[in-house]
Amino acid sequence: MSKPISILIVDDEFSVRDSLQAWFREGGYRVEAASSGKEALGRLAREDFDIYLLDIKMAGMDGLELQQRIRETHPEAVIILMTAYASVETAVQALKQGAFDYITKPFDPDDLEHLIRNAAEKKILEKQNLALKTQLEEVTPFGEVVGESEAMRDVLKLVSTVASSDATVLILGESGTGKELVARAIHSASARRFMPFITVNCGALPEGLLESELFGHERGAFTGAQYRHKGKFELADGGTLFLDEIGDVTLKTQTDLLRVLEEKRITRVGGTRPIPVDFRVVAATNRSLDGMVAEKQFREDLYYRLNVVQIRIPPLRARSADIPDLVRHFTAKFARAMNRPVESVSSQALALLSSMPWPGNVRELKNAVERAVVLCGGKELTADDFAFGRERPAPEMKGLPLWEVEKLHIARVLDEAAWNISQAARTLEIDRATLYSKIRRYELKKQA
Repeated sequence: MSKPISILIVDDEFSVRDSLQAWFREGGYRVEAASSGKEALGRLAREDFDIYLLDIKMAGMDGLELQQRIRETHPEAVIILMTAYASVETAVQALKQGAFDYITKPFDPDDLEHLIRNAAEKKILEKQNLALKTQLEEVTPFGEVVGESEAMRDVLKLVSTVASSDATVLILGESGTGKELVARAIHSASARRFMPFITVNCGALPEGLLESELFGHERGAFTGAQYRHKGKFELADGGTLFLDEIGDVTLKTQTDLLRVLEEKRITRVGGTRPIPVDFRVVAATNRSLDGMVAEKQFREDLYYRLNVVQIRIPPLRARSADIPDLVRHFTAKFARAMNRPVESVSSQALALLSSMPWPGNVRELKNAVERAVVLCGGKELTADDFAFGRERPAPEMKGLPLWEVEKLHIARVLDEAAWNISQAARTLEIDRATLYSKIRRYELKKQA
C-alpha cells in the first residue's frame, strides 16, 4: 500500500498550524508543522515532503524566500503560499518562482482542502509515473488479481468492462478469495484511479461507531467528540468507497446508506448541513444477500441499488489451475520484499499445493507461501517447505507432475460420486462439458 501524501505546514501562528494539522490529518494526510523558515529547512534536511504550505508573512525568512530555498534542493516540490495580504504582485511573484498556487487568509478550510487535493493529485501522478518508469516489469493490468483459468478470465473481463463506468458493483465470494483486490483493480482501471480508494470493514464496527465512521460527526455530537471528524464518504470524495462485508450492517444503517447512494449527499452526526460528495461504491460480502432479503434482514431496495453489476469470485478449489501462477507470483513478491534468495518453486511443491483444498482460499495460500519463503534455506521452494501445519502432506502426490495430480483428484471424485457426472461436476465446481473433456483427456474409466 502506498504511503499517504505528506504535508509540511510553515506558519508562525500556533493556532493556524494546530488547526490545519488537525484538519488534514483527518483527511488521511501525514502532516508536520514548523513555526519558521529556519525550522522548516532543518526538517527538510532530515526528510522530504510532498506538499509545502507556506505563510508568506513570517518574521525572519518569509514564505517567498523559503520557497526559493526549498526549490534549490527540491525542484519538484509542490508549494502553496498563504497570505493575509493579497495582491497581484505577491501572487505573480510566487507563481513565477514555481508555486503551485496561493490562497488568501482568512480562507474557508474547504477551499484549502480542495486546493490541497489538487496538489495531492499532481504529486500522486508524479509518483505513479516514476513507479512506471522504474518498475515497469512489475506492472500487471490487474495488480495482484492473478489467474488464467476460465473462471478468472470471466472475472477480469467483467472488471475491465465495468471499470470505465461509474456503476455500483457488488462482489460476492467466500472469505479470502480476494474481493478487496478485485475492488482495487476496478478502481485502478477507472477514471478515479488518481483519487482515494477508501475501505470500510462494515463487519468490524458496532452500529454507533460505523455511523460516525461512514458519515463523520461534528464536534460535541456525542460524549468524546472533541473535534469535527470526516467520515469515509467525505474522504472518498472523487474516488471509490469499498464497503466490505456489507451484509453485516444493521437495517438502520442500511436505510442511511440507501439515502446517501441516492442523493450523493451526507450529513455528519450532530450536523444539519448536507454535504455533497462524489464517490463510486463497490461493495462485497461472503453472505447470501438474496437469502437475507427473503428473510427481511437486508433491504430489497438497497440490494438492487448495490447489485447493478455483480462479480462473483470463485473459491480457489474451483480454479486450482491458477495455483501455480499464484504461488510463483507470491514467491517472487515475498522474496523481493524480504530480500530472500528464493528464485523458483519445484514442480513437486506446485503439485502438492494444487492438490490441497485451501478452505481459506487465496489468503491462506498467500500466508503459506510467505511462511515458506521465510523458512526456506535455498533458492528453490520444495514440497518440504510446505509441510508445516499439515498432518497429512498427501505423500501419494509427491513427485507427481501437476496433470497427474488433477487426474487422480478427478478420478477420486468420480468414484465417490459413483460416476454420477452431474454430482461430480458440482463437487469439482466445473460444468459437465468441462468434466467430460477431462475424462477424455485423462482416459478415465469407471471401474467394474
